Amino acid sequence: MDNTLAKTKPAASSFTRFWKDYGWAYLFILIPLLLFVVFTLYPVISAFIMSFQRYNVLKSKWIGLDNYSYMLQDSVFWKSIKNTVLFTIGTVPVNIIITFVLAFFIFQMKNSFQTFFKAALYLPAVASGVTISVVWLAIFDPTPAGLLNKVLGFFGVEPSVWLGQSSTALFSLMLMSYLGAHGAGIILYLAAMGGIPKSLYEAADIDHASGWAKFSKITWPLLKPTTLYLTVTGVITSFQVFISVYLMTQGGPNFATTTIAYLIYQTAFQFSDFGLASAQSFVLAAMIIVVSVIQFKFFSSDIEY
Repeated sequence: MDNTLAKTKPAASSFTRFWKDYGWAYLFILIPLLLFVVFTLYPVISAFIMSFQRYNVLKSKWIGLDNYSYMLQDSVFWKSIKNTVLFTIGTVPVNIIITFVLAFFIFQMKNSFQTFFKAALYLPAVASGVTISVVWLAIFDPTPAGLLNKVLGFFGVEPSVWLGQSSTALFSLMLMSYLGAHGAGIILYLAAMGGIPKSLYEAADIDHASGWAKFSKITWPLLKPTTLYLTVTGVITSFQVFISVYLMTQGGPNFATTTIAYLIYQTAFQFSDFGLASAQSFVLAAMIIVVSVIQFKFFSSDIEY
């Protein structure tokens, strides 16, 4: 019996010492871990199970892959995928170019001017998406008194119902994206540009390198990690575009602006088909993961000079 106590005492002492050294660290980790499990992991698992059910609050029925089968045969679903892809292709590359050009010119300015432009251009990111959408509703007012129609009227262009025509509705949402939400990207680009060693440019000057050579061989390669980050986050954001569609077009006209995120909202909260909405959500998540992995695989690189 004494030998048993002798064997268990060091183990207990070791655990006590470990808890005394690291116990508080694990307690601090436990709180965010519990929040993650309760508010993220559990809902995701529940939604995944729900995607195989005809959901009802009182009693759900297991239907296997029927939700996925119905979704793949739904023309509106494929229309929403098409609109989402078009919106992504039409906004992400253009926004990155606009962001980079603005950051490049701001970087040439004095610090006081840089601070002013960074604050001014970051302001839309602070403003509510609802507020920005309401402002753009006034800009796209279809009457001749609408701001956009009035400006184009000076050039002899007839007033247009920008959000009420299938041919212009999606482009109007893209235009809204082009003229705002560049602040965060500009700050990231400016920080990356400031981190490029000046000695590289000094060496290029000694070799009589042109401005384009310095840009293509030094500036742009060293900004590729920042560009990749902005591309990945931009694609994820554009795949989930919802607020502007909900407030400005409600997916119309004729499903011209129905995105996959808005379709999920309609399916769940207007038609109360939570099982189908869950299936659509996981298809959207799979699309985002696949596109992100492809971007990292083909565009990421470690560049050192």
